[in-house]
Amino acid sequence: MAASLRLGRRAILFGLRLSHFNKCARATNPWLEQVRRFFPSPWLLGVTPVKVEMPALSPTMEEGNIVKWLKKEGEAVSAGDALCEIETDKAVVTLESNDDGVLAKILMEEGSRNVRLGTLIALMVEEGQDWKQAEIPPPDAAAPSAAPPAKHAAAAPVVPPAAPSPPTPATSGPLRLSPAARNILDTHGLDPKLATPTGPRGLITKEDALNLLKTSPAPKATPAMAAPAAPSPVPTPAATPPPPGSRPNIPPLSVPGKPGAPGTFTEIPATNVRRVIAQRLTQSKTTIPHAYASVDCDMAAIIQLRKDLAKEQIKVSVNDFIIKAAAVTLKEMPEVNVTWSGDGPRALDSIHISIAVATDKGLITPIIKDAANKGVQEISANAKALAQKARDGKLLPEEYQGGSFSISNLGMFGISGFSAVINPPQACILAVGTSRAELRLRQDDQTLHTHQLMTVTLSSDGRLVDDEVASRFLDKFRANLEQPRRMALA
Repeated sequence: MAASLRLGRRAILFGLRLSHFNKCARATNPWLEQVRRFFPSPWLLGVTPVKVEMPALSPTMEEGNIVKWLKKEGEAVSAGDALCEIETDKAVVTLESNDDGVLAKILMEEGSRNVRLGTLIALMVEEGQDWKQAEIPPPDAAAPSAAPPAKHAAAAPVVPPAAPSPPTPATSGPLRLSPAARNILDTHGLDPKLATPTGPRGLITKEDALNLLKTSPAPKATPAMAAPAAPSPVPTPAATPPPPGSRPNIPPLSVPGKPGAPGTFTEIPATNVRRVIAQRLTQSKTTIPHAYASVDCDMAAIIQLRKDLAKEQIKVSVNDFIIKAAAVTLKEMPEVNVTWSGDGPRALDSIHISIAVATDKGLITPIIKDAANKGVQEISANAKALAQKARDGKLLPEEYQGGSFSISNLGMFGISGFSAVINPPQACILAVGTSRAELRLRQDDQTLHTHQLMTVTLSSDGRLVDDEVASRFLDKFRANLEQPRRMALA
């Protein structure tokens, strides 16, 4: 019993001395605390941060702009939370997180433009980890390979001063003239030795010959007579204004804040939407054989039906009836509801109508899905909601991808008729003009009556839709529009 008490008292004293030693060691050796923090760090344990890269938010997207970050560094993030807003080639899309964690570092700040796909834009760490200790991963192995040429490029400027080329090699070596410069000098009888070469390796260019012609008061027939003009070589063509009525080769840039002079221009940075519009329209007009067909539709029945519905507080537009008529016609003629793929035609099972909406950034085509099975009132509600989201830049990718037929209506701007460009890979687009009053002869009683006519033009892909098929489509479309009951029975 006494022995056990002595052993217990010794153990207590040993523990007190050990704790006192640890405190002294931490006080005298602060590096021990750093070691303690170093060992449980995620870097040592091999836990790397989660990379957040620029995703492909649309099939045609190649780069995007960071509009706004919705989370801050150090803020907790759950799966499904919105991280940032990205401007794609179609709209402004919200990027959602796929994992839970903490946003550690934002690598692409707000306003970053033309960020390529796959570029690292942020880092996340798992919950419980110190987000401040997140290390930015090194660049890919391809990046260091590009570094050595930079060193050689830095050393390259040292070489040219060793062999400076003379500014005016008029007397040393043979003269080198471009064909245009030789023609100008021979025509006006000018001595090539008087020209100041600005081309590569002492080449006398067309501009050099023109500058010499401007400085020569009276060209002589023989080069020897032009020799006295050599003592006045004042080659300052930039300071001398061009003669009135002449057009400059390259217009000068305009100065911001000052009125532009004639011939000046201002660079306007192209948005992603505008670049994609230019790319797809060029692709459409250069790769798709467009065929056009037009028809006039009598809108009397639609106008009267709208008035009757308005009495029942049902407000629908003419464009809503056009969307419904086009969808029903596609249901009746499935051979038009096709797209072109790399291997050939592809028949579509669904009828999704793309409607062109004008926004501040350009045209975009949101989709009314399954339009043939929807009523005109439901189509009207969907069209209004999608058009507002398009103008606000809030369209989701699934709301503007996958259309099978497009409609572009410029009737509200007073356009009587026009031809639209096909939206690939679709086969057709319908261009709708405004309605107009026109007198026509009625066949039964041979009297003149006023008709409200509207011209529609179908642009069709000649590889998919023949002219005969396009004509039958327009004939059925006109029948559905002039007799709204047909749309209810289809």
